[in-house]
Amino acid sequence: MAQINGLHANLIAEQFKSIINKKGYAFFDKNKYNLNIIGVRNSSHNPEKFDDSLLTIYKNNENEWEVLSYEITTEPGPSILRKPINPDGTAILVPDQYRGVYQIGTHGGSYRHIALVQRNGKVKVYRDTNKNSTVEIASESIQDGMFGINIHRHAAPNEKEYVRGSSAGCQVFKNSLDFADFMETCNKAADIFGNSFTYTLIEEEDLS
Repeated sequence: MAQINGLHANLIAEQFKSIINKKGYAFFDKNKYNLNIIGVRNSSHNPEKFDDSLLTIYKNNENEWEVLSYEITTEPGPSILRKPINPDGTAILVPDQYRGVYQIGTHGGSYRHIALVQRNGKVKVYRDTNKNSTVEIASESIQDGMFGINIHRHAAPNEKEYVRGSSAGCQVFKNSLDFADFMETCNKAADIFGNSFTYTLIEEEDLS
């Protein structure tokens, strides 16, 4: 995790505000702990690595910009790509802004834990159907629905090098301790604004 304050945080906030606004999305800059949770998908589309980023951009208790940056994956791991758990194919979240779709709740599976879960609305996913280890993105395969595309940690208690089966389309943190830090920030926000969170996924190309 990287925590960024001061001038650098201000510059990052302005950069992402410009990117987000150009897309017609909302950028939250009026109140303390009004979180901008933004995923950035690496152009490599490497399913083996936690090579994407998640930034939480917000004004802190001093009403100054603060940025928390984490390593995540926004794509499913190779073992899930080869053996999809859904007959329609493996889910890959479509870049978009999912306004108020997430809430703090329990992520299921073999390692149940508190996470940001998709309970308040639909998301869009690509469906990868060819059962190889390569991420395939095709606009004609997009589905819209309640798919449980959560933001969570993996099963290990600390850092994990390879994604493997940690993601079936969810946004998954590389380091579980970083995830705990992220959830602490989310809890502070929920105390002020309630249990509703917006997640925005963009691509590396959007930064240029």
